[in-house]
Amino acid sequence: MIPTIVLVGRPNVGKSTLFNRLTKSRDALVADFPGLTRDRHYGRGIGASQPYLVVDTGGFEPNTDSGILKAMAKQTLQAIDEADVVIFLVDGRQGATPQDMEISNRLRKCKCPVLLAVNKTEGMQKAVVSADFHELGLGYPLSISSAHGEGVRDIIELALENFKEVEDIPSTDYTGDRIPKVAIVGRPNVGKSTLVNALLGEERVIAFDEPGTTRDSIHIDLEKNGKHYTLIDTAGVRKRGRVFEAVEKFSVIKTIQAIEDANVIILVVDAQEGITEQDAHVAAYILDAGRALVVAINKWDGLKDDERDWIKREIDRKLQFLDFAEFHYISALRKKGLPELFKSVDIAYKAAFAKLATPQLTRV
Repeated sequence: MIPTIVLVGRPNVGKSTLFNRLTKSRDALVADFPGLTRDRHYGRGIGASQPYLVVDTGGFEPNTDSGILKAMAKQTLQAIDEADVVIFLVDGRQGATPQDMEISNRLRKCKCPVLLAVNKTEGMQKAVVSADFHELGLGYPLSISSAHGEGVRDIIELALENFKEVEDIPSTDYTGDRIPKVAIVGRPNVGKSTLVNALLGEERVIAFDEPGTTRDSIHIDLEKNGKHYTLIDTAGVRKRGRVFEAVEKFSVIKTIQAIEDANVIILVVDAQEGITEQDAHVAAYILDAGRALVVAINKWDGLKDDERDWIKREIDRKLQFLDFAEFHYISALRKKGLPELFKSVDIAYKAAFAKLATPQLTRV
């Protein structure tokens, strides 16, 4: 098994910056904004003596008991349970805080090794900065700078020293076929994360009755009916005029990148709100990107017969240009209609990658 390193810490200590440096990517959104990361974010570590997985987590607030912070804490605890090594990040410029102490108390119960990383120590005397963190009782504090890369390679090699070298992660499944990437796309709060969790059979991403819960594009491996897939949960796309926060603008960019990266798109529409102009705009962008498309009309179980008839007429009127795509009427919350939905995903993927001979193309 490839070792898994999980990054844990309170909000805004530099976990996502370190994740991006370890994966040599910009997969995780980074801003000087506490609570930006919410879901677990997996990536392949690059540049160490052996392959490894690294997991970015949301800011850990273990004593919260309600709201989205509780859901974020649950995600972090699930990541810790999966970890082979935990790197606990603290802020060297702020010193040890009561919240750091609460997290260290929780991590001491962890079965896997825990490394204490004092971040943001560039230009400072390492011994002086780290001295404050001995009181956390997690061993010798290791000074690093995730933004500048100082000490990062050393702490990763220390984390991996007890693991035997393993083969790299394959990009194909055991049949030799490429693994299809399936992006779940739509407006905010239409049930994208609920659909991802229903397909996975676990609460892998935070599903909350609040628009804008998902901020990043989360890639998740899935095995279904003997086939491998990569699911991509994305942030909701609102009208351009309603996007004010810089964080949301970057979230929309991440969603657009996910569409470009995917092979098949599941466009999720909220049946209870009807077909909106934004649904049509997102669908048009997917077509312009040349991606295979399946449409999921979600929350179908909450409609009466006359409302269902009205929605179908709205689909014929507003989404007429998608007449080639398969439409499925589902309930992600109650897991209804999902097997048929994934059959259409397989069909759309095969159609997108079908090899046509020259005579066939000429007849078309």
